[in-house]
Amino acid sequence: MNSNQILTLTSDFGFSDVYVGVMKGTIAQVNPALTVIDLTHDISPQNIAAARFCLMDAYRYFPEGTVHVAVVDPGVGSNRRAIAIEFERGFLVGPDNGIFSGILSQSPAIAVVELTDTQYWRTPQPSKTFHGRDIFAPVGAHLASGVPLRELGRTIDLATLVQLDLPQLIHTPTEIIGCIQYIDRFGNLVTNIPGSDVENKTWTVRLARQIIPGRQTYSDVSPGEALALIGSHGWVEIAIACGNAQEQLQQHWEDRVEVVISER
Repeated sequence: MNSNQILTLTSDFGFSDVYVGVMKGTIAQVNPALTVIDLTHDISPQNIAAARFCLMDAYRYFPEGTVHVAVVDPGVGSNRRAIAIEFERGFLVGPDNGIFSGILSQSPAIAVVELTDTQYWRTPQPSKTFHGRDIFAPVGAHLASGVPLRELGRTIDLATLVQLDLPQLIHTPTEIIGCIQYIDRFGNLVTNIPGSDVENKTWTVRLARQIIPGRQTYSDVSPGEALALIGSHGWVEIAIACGNAQEQLQQHWEDRVEVVISER
């Protein structure tokens, strides 16, 4: 068995209950030598879009071969597929509900299987409400321990994977129209507009009838003022210095954002 392999966990389970600890227990039953890293378990309940963004933001910071297990699964127990994906930097294990579509938009899938081989599950009769414990965590542990992807189940067509697509960016000579794709715990509004599209340009954001200046850092405006900047994740975000942009600006997921490029 591999002893130095990394497995990450992402979920909406929080830490008030035993769910995360139990998943780690099932991983340890397969291979206690694996390194298990929590990406986050504070995804808001059933928010697949938030998990999509967090995984997309995080995967590149892990070594090649890392196994990412993600469980934000409002369709658990239904006919939605349980899957494992090989992509350029490693493997993804979780429900086929679009949770991996952010990563795959940047690093496309190489192969996908539906998890049909029950010998790699915790039990052949999994709970109808906790596939994270009974399927995804043990399968991720077997994968991180060297079990080939093809042994985990039947191969499925990459084109059939569920996509969680955001509204498409619209570019004009003076504008980029996008949307809010994520809201972090500080209330910062992260858009789907790449920072590279505004880098080294003079720009502002039009949002909810407000014009918000593009700046370099949070400290470029006074506390309580709105600003837009390129966040550490590489996307244009809207923030309130020392405040909460979501609350103050009353914006939500997928709300329209317009970046206006100015002539110098």
